[in-house]
Amino acid sequence: MADSNKTATLTFDNKSFELPMHSPTAGPDVIDIGKLYGQADVFTFDPGFTSTAACASTITFIDGDKGELLHRGYPIDQLAEKSHFLEVCYLLLYGELPTAEQLEDFENRVTLHTMLHEQMTYFYRGFRRDAHPMAVMVGVVGAMSAFYHDSTDINDPWQREVASIRLIAKMPTIAAWAYKYHIGQPFVYPRNDLDYASNFLRMCFSVPAEEYEVNPILSRAMDRIFTLHADHEQNASTSTVRLASSSGANPFACIAAGIACLWGPAHGGANQACLEMLREIGTPDRIPEFIERAKDRNDPFRLMGFGHRVYKNFDPRAKVMKQSADEVLELLGIEDNPTLQTAKELEKIALEDDYFIDKKLYPNVDFYSGIILDAMGFPTSMFTPIFALARTVGWVAQWKEQLSDPAHKIGRPRQLYTGKTFRDYVEVENR
Repeated sequence: MADSNKTATLTFDNKSFELPMHSPTAGPDVIDIGKLYGQADVFTFDPGFTSTAACASTITFIDGDKGELLHRGYPIDQLAEKSHFLEVCYLLLYGELPTAEQLEDFENRVTLHTMLHEQMTYFYRGFRRDAHPMAVMVGVVGAMSAFYHDSTDINDPWQREVASIRLIAKMPTIAAWAYKYHIGQPFVYPRNDLDYASNFLRMCFSVPAEEYEVNPILSRAMDRIFTLHADHEQNASTSTVRLASSSGANPFACIAAGIACLWGPAHGGANQACLEMLREIGTPDRIPEFIERAKDRNDPFRLMGFGHRVYKNFDPRAKVMKQSADEVLELLGIEDNPTLQTAKELEKIALEDDYFIDKKLYPNVDFYSGIILDAMGFPTSMFTPIFALARTVGWVAQWKEQLSDPAHKIGRPRQLYTGKTFRDYVEVENR
């Protein structure tokens, strides 16, 4: 964060207050209101914090007008095309792309931490068989502090490092076991000879009765899904992790809080909502009917998977995800799958229809990721757990950055109080 020579002047009640401003390396200037309450005895009001910078960060930058997403300065399309998930993890955690030697060391450290403490298998069995995988993940990740006592001291840099590696390494195992438990199949242990994405697919889809060979196209598509969801600046779940961390909570509790926030349908459930919409449409011949409904402001139906709250032009992640979707659908075939046929036809219409073009409602990353995961055989209940798996590295990177920030303090948002003012207690017989 660079200081700016500019200041902002706030005037009310015939008083003026000079507020310092800061200039970022990218994005709009920021007015510093940190001392406003002490100087002027007023708060600011910003529901959702959509106009408030809660922290300074060097990790991820989004320019919604340009359709730009940068991790440590590198554009997401280049990373998704030329890199792979664990290399992006290293970049997010340490600030630079690794050398070959650094990457090999990092991959080895992650691979050697993929197994879970054996007693955690009993913890899974405490859940009902029909428990949602996200509920299981919230519980299991939160309980990791009960199994890994040697990496909960946030004041010890080495313990922070160990906790970071453990979370990234074990999350695929945690998610895959949540899925296996949900469908009543035995747990599959990770294998050290497989890459990160292939290991996850094998733990989800293999069974002891037969060998399972991971298709490289599916593995590459899974790796891209992880990469494209790795971090997304100060979104709701990331802000939740930072707020939990500000109290000094252990890393596992902080990430569990992030998972709980991500579970909300307005945040992590967009690709599930998109697939459910495609199933509601049913077949390609019904698409015109639903497009007309989407254009009708009085109709509650909304097309999911198009446009984005942050990206006003296009979602830079969608182009790469579309390529993966095309590869997966070509590999698996869509002739007998009406949902995927509907998706392909809807995509074609959306890219040509003037209504979509004028309103810049391009297919986004959720549209394509839902299609890919469905084609791979994942139920919709696993879409958000996979999102949580991928986003863990972003949460961890933001958590580590916050702890090393000398300006960080416990979060304490203010409020605009609109309730009753002071009144005396009335005895029950007099009410």
